[in-house]
Amino acid sequence: MDIKKRHWIGIGVGLTIILIGYFLASDKNFPLVAGIGALIGIGPFALTIIKEVRKESEKEERFLEFARNLVESVKTGTPISKSIINMSNKDYGVLTPHVVKLANQISLGISLNRALEVFSKDVKNKSIERSLTLIGQAERAGGDIGEILESVAGAVSTSDKLKKERKAAISTLVIQGYIIFLVFIVIILVMQFQIIPMVSGISDTGALGLAGLNVKASAGEEVQQNQISNAFLYLIIVQGFFTGLVIGKLSEGSLKAGVKHSFALMFLSFLISAAASALLGGG
Repeated sequence: MDIKKRHWIGIGVGLTIILIGYFLASDKNFPLVAGIGALIGIGPFALTIIKEVRKESEKEERFLEFARNLVESVKTGTPISKSIINMSNKDYGVLTPHVVKLANQISLGISLNRALEVFSKDVKNKSIERSLTLIGQAERAGGDIGEILESVAGAVSTSDKLKKERKAAISTLVIQGYIIFLVFIVIILVMQFQIIPMVSGISDTGALGLAGLNVKASAGEEVQQNQISNAFLYLIIVQGFFTGLVIGKLSEGSLKAGVKHSFALMFLSFLISAAASALLGGG
């Protein structure tokens, strides 16, 4: 992934927020401010990855349409090279520039195998690359190209169908993953704002008789509460990041596809943590 202007802007804004929080925010609020700055900094990268994942999915869908059209054309008796040239004026979404380039190369006299290799390198998709390799080898071997193209299109169609079926079947688990994460956050907040202060209050009752140490004990308790709150915040952020990756791996078979879930869960963690701190006044 190339770092572009929007990425640098996100990094700059994120670092600015972190620096402002370092000098102006209190020790209790700085982790939250720093986390928001970090999210803004990595936001453009996460959005770029999400866009790339969607683009890869569209490439596979459009290639299936391209393969089917190619099969139909070859089945009518049109040579594969001529079929590709005739198909170059059709709309294949993100694949359209690559199909046009493929047709132009064939028109200029470049061999089909060489043109397909360039097409494969430009598209940068493993599934499409395997299919194009089979097409090139079939054309070189001189077999029944129509039957082979039909087999390739069938394999691509089956792979796409299996991916959609797995995604539909696992959708319930994705929802369960989000619910489990929300339950985890609730448990952490109960510990932070209810159990930990209660335990700390009980442990401090023995020190009430020490008249000269009451102020020091209270200050130490406040510092400890801030440290605990920060630790819990970091915990739910890390948990959200890895939970999102697992959800993406289960639903779409790719950790890269889980980045959108990770970003959503991490952002949700900050919102809930900030709302809880504002409403409950936890330290």
